[in-house]
Formats: sequence, structure tokens, C-alpha cells
Amino acid sequence: MSPLLLVIGILALAVLLGSIRALWVQTRLPVASRPRSLRTTVLLLAQIASAALLYFVLFPPPVLHEPGTLVVLTERADEVAAQGAVGGRTVALPEAGTGIPADAERFPDLASALRTYPATERLRIVGAGLLARDREAARGREIDFREAPQPPGLAEIHSPQRVAAGRRFAVSGRAAVLTGGSVELRDPADRPVDRSELDDDGQFTLHATARSAGLTLYRLVLLDTKGNAIDEAPLPLDVTLPRALKVLILAGGPSPELKYLRRWALDAGAELDTRINLGAGTQVGTAPSRFDAATLDQLDLLVLDHRSWGALNRDQRELLTAALDHGLGLLLRMTGPGDAADRQRLAGLGFDVARTNPDPEIRLGGGLVGPGDAADALPTLTRGVRVTGAGGIPLLADGAGEPLGFWVAHGRGRVGVSPLVDSYRLVMAGRQDIHGEIWSSAFTTLARASGETTSPITLDLAEPYQRSVICGVGDGGQVISPVGESVTLHVDPDSGAAACAGFWASAAGWHELRDGEHTQLFLIPAVEQTPALAAHALRESTRILAAGSSLDTSGTSAPHPSSQPGRRWPWFVAWLALAGACWWVERSRWGLRRGQNNGETEVRDDPPMP
Repeated sequence: MSPLLLVIGILALAVLLGSIRALWVQTRLPVASRPRSLRTTVLLLAQIASAALLYFVLFPPPVLHEPGTLVVLTERADEVAAQGAVGGRTVALPEAGTGIPADAERFPDLASALRTYPATERLRIVGAGLLARDREAARGREIDFREAPQPPGLAEIHSPQRVAAGRRFAVSGRAAVLTGGSVELRDPADRPVDRSELDDDGQFTLHATARSAGLTLYRLVLLDTKGNAIDEAPLPLDVTLPRALKVLILAGGPSPELKYLRRWALDAGAELDTRINLGAGTQVGTAPSRFDAATLDQLDLLVLDHRSWGALNRDQRELLTAALDHGLGLLLRMTGPGDAADRQRLAGLGFDVARTNPDPEIRLGGGLVGPGDAADALPTLTRGVRVTGAGGIPLLADGAGEPLGFWVAHGRGRVGVSPLVDSYRLVMAGRQDIHGEIWSSAFTTLARASGETTSPITLDLAEPYQRSVICGVGDGGQVISPVGESVTLHVDPDSGAAACAGFWASAAGWHELRDGEHTQLFLIPAVEQTPALAAHALRESTRILAAGSSLDTSGTSAPHPSSQPGRRWPWFVAWLALAGACWWVERSRWGLRRGQNNGETEVRDDPPMP
């Protein structure tokens, strides 16, 4: 039974019992002593009226309201002109500060304001935008967003959260409200690693190579045309240990290229087995093992030069083909064109190898050279052959974007061809990072796929006291704050397979995520560290909300009046007045016959007892 029906039943029962009692008491009196019928009728009607008024005190009649516009002042609303709306009410959220109009009502959140004004059909958001706390309450209403100006600084940053040691990574983004200028990427020692000039749209891209494993805190610094720092943002990077690849290198002879390739592979932690043929059946390197299926299945990558590729007999090529089908990776260093039979076998794999043009010198580019680097930032290199691959994927490109090497899939494995002859010149020129990036990319791309899976956890972090989202965690995971406080995560059932949980950080700094046996550190930046970044994120989220609201309301009919419960105090005053009047009538002599007092008994004049 609903509360409304229950109250009606109780009030009706009370009126009925009260009326029966009054009539029963009256019938017991002598006829000459009974009150006049008018008095009885008035008291009975007063009981009914009192019950009705008490009902309206509890459930006041609804009042119709025409739909209106609610002006919502947020942070930096004072920077926006024409804040109000004709006929609308103005409310201020806590972040609006003190510089608000005198007629603005303060509310702790948007939901409270909408409960006070439920007839609101349209919202005019003025200022920086709505926080995550208020976005859900704003859904389903038409939204007009009057934006505050974007402050100058770093508005967008896109960077990886995790990268393997020795790998090159890219950081891109956009600077807002700044003409000219540049962006620097600085390492933990505050040394510039890369620098990029801003384009006409404020876009930039920076590159760096991850060094030793562990948490590394880089910094992005935005500079104006005079070199003065305008803005900066922390850039935490989780540098992980690379997978230790089992690699076998077969070479037809020693060379500087092979020397520096082996040195890099050993420094990168690869389990390296090298065999160099010196001729006349002589080999240098580790003790030779059998070239059979069992040996190849234990390898992640096989590296051959053009001479060792041509020296494989028919049985060895068949074993290699079967190993490729099982997932082995193969890298062919074509430092020479080889004979016609070698090129024919490469054509069977999907590669077309030809001698180079008369000018074999190349200069690397693409992501290996920053936009601010000079044209001769890297030394020229030599390629022994020209490689093309029908349906192949580029393995490396020169400064003009022309692919230098390709790789193709072969069964479950991959085969790649590199034409570089003297990439060691990068090391001689002091660019060990570029040399390592070239071979690290090639080895990682071609090596046997690992059965290990990376952590599925993703982080969408916000400043303190705003909602951050962690996906890929189990229910009951914990976040440890910088001061040691623990927050238990609860996965939102509506997130489905993504298994996302939200939490609100109470302080900036390094936090630790503990999910079962997995632990991970992440940085919550202070809002004062990245004001432009926070302002842009807030504005974009409110823009998306406003765009979605226009789509939701575009097909709906015209707004209709809505209602809300009316005020209770007028009904309470009326009930109190009626109750007071009934009290007076019951104790007065109005409507009584002569010889009756207000207690329905005769007045006696007997003398007092002695």
C-alpha cells in the first residue's frame, strides 16, 4: 500500500471514530440536556475539515511550473560576458568562487539545484565547465555551454604509460593560445632530450629513448619565442625490462656492422649465439650446435647475412621453412645482392631484391629525427641492395619516407629484410640511441610472439578530488596514497568486461595500485602544475555533454509544464486555526441549551459542605 492511501485510510478512520463517539455521548444525555443540532453539525463538519487540512499538510497539491533556463556558474564564470538568461534563475557551484552576481544562489552541486528547480528544461553552463560530480545530473536536458577562454599552455599530451628499456617512444600534443614557441622534453636530470617547434595549430611531436628500467619522470616544458617557460607538465614513464630474446646470428664473415650489432644485442639482454664463418670450414663464436628443428624451435629470432643465407642447403631451408611456420622470426641482412638463386628464393618469400642505384647513400628520417634537428643530424648510411615487398610492411624508412626494408608474415612467424650495410656509423657519430632503436624495432617486430601477456590495467587519471578511472582491476584492489592511506576499489558492474573502478585521490603525488600480485605506481598531478591541461580536459568533457544533449533533445516535442509539490505552511496554518476554533467551540456555551455548561452537565448552587 502506498503512503498516500495509508494516510487517507488513517484520517478517514479517525474522523469516523470521532464522529461515532460524539454522537454516542450525545444520545446518552437526556433530551432536554442535549446540545442544539447546529452545534453538533458544526463540530462534525470541523472534524472532516481538520482531517482534510492535515492531509494537505502532508501531501500539498502540486503546482505547475513553466519550463525555464537555469544559469549555472562554474569556475572562471566571471571571465564570460552575458552570463544570464531572460527569465532564468542563476545558481553558483562551489568552484565559482566569490566573484558571482548578488542574485545567484549557491548550491553544493548541480543535483541539489535541479531538485530545488525541477521544472528546469535548459541549462546554461557558464565558465570552465562541469566537473565529473555534476555531469550525470545534467544529462537529459538541453545544454548551452558558454566557455571561459582557454588559458595558454599545454592543452593536450599523448604519451605511452609503459615502454621497454632501449625502445624509442614518441610524445605528441598541442599547445593552446600561443603563437610560435617550442616544446622541450627533459629527462629526470633536467637535460633537454628533444625539442620541437610548434606548427601553426600548436601541434608538436617529440622522441626519446627509454634508458634503464624503472619509473622515470620526464618533463614537458613549453617555451615562447624568447625562450621563456610558459607552462610545463610532468610525464611519468614506466620503463620495463625487455623480454630476453634467444637469438642466433649466422654470418659469412666478420665486419664492423656485425661487431656493433652483437654488442648492442648483448647490452639489450638477448641470449645471443653467434657463429662467424672464416672459410675453409673454420668458425668463430660459440660451440656450434645442430641446425635442426629442435634447435630452431628454441630460438626467438634467427639473423642471417646474404652469405649465410646462400650457404644453406636444401634440407636446412626446409627445416627453416617449417620453423617459420611454427613462429620463428627471421631477419635477413642483405649487405650484398647474392646470386640469382638467392634472389629467386627471396622472391618466393615475397621480396624483390635488386642492386642499388649508383648513389647508394641514404639518410634516415621519420621518427628517428626530430623536427628541430638539422638535415645532417644523422650520418649518411649505405644500403647494399634495393628491397621491395609486395604486400610487405615497411621495417625502416629514409628521410624522404621511402621504405628501406620490409617484413612479411610466413605461417605463424615473420620474415624481414634489412639492406643496411654500415649502421655502426651511427654509433661512431654518438647516436647509439638511434642505432639501438633501429635494431630493437627490427628484433621486436620479427621475434617469435611471446606467450606472456601485458598488464590489462589502464589508467585515466584526474587531479585531486576529481574522479579517476582504473580499468582491468579486480574487485577489492587497493590504491595507496602518498601518506599511506588505503582506498579499496569497487568495480562498477555496468563497466562489463572492462572492469572499471573509480576513485578520488585526496592528494597529488605518487600512488600505488595493488591488485592481487600486481603492483603499479602512478602519478596524480596537482591541478596547479597543469592548469591549461586541466582546463582543456574540463572544457572538452562539457562540450561532449552539450553536444550529446542537443542530439537527445532534437527529436523531442516542445517542452510542457511540469509540477512540483506546493508549499505546506499555508495548509498547516489553516489546520492550526481550525483546530483552535474547535477547541474554543467545545469549551464555550455556544449552541448549548439553558441550564447546560460546557461540560454538558447542570450547574448546581448547593452550599459548600461544612
